[in-house]
Amino acid sequence: MKKVLLSVALGLIAFSVTACKNSPKEAEMLTVNAPAVTNDDIIKNIYTDNVGEKIEVTINSTQNTAIVHLDGKTYELKKSDELPEYTASNAEYQYSNIRGNITFTKKNYDMVLFRTKENGKGQSGTKMASY
Repeated sequence: MKKVLLSVALGLIAFSVTACKNSPKEAEMLTVNAPAVTNDDIIKNIYTDNVGEKIEVTINSTQNTAIVHLDGKTYELKKSDELPEYTASNAEYQYSNIRGNITFTKKNYDMVLFRTKENGKGQSGTKMASY
């Protein structure tokens, strides 16, 4: 009986020594993955309307997506090729930048959530007179 207990104890000691061979630092190094490097063409703009409300628009030209941040909410949109200039939409919302006119609308209700004119774009030097 003593021989069986002695052999079991020696087996456990041998197992624990071989199991602890790798240091914790090596184990951590094996599980850490390098962050993915992307070469996407990303443009980020922040627009302010005449009331002072801000909209943040991030356009990823490589993936043809637009991410809009407005009032603490995030909207992910896909670029629409059939609409003019830069327009992106999903099932509920539409963002457009047409000749410097920035518009973000809710499509189902025909409701404008944000509208502004980009500084310096779309403004002509001539004024029209009214009679």
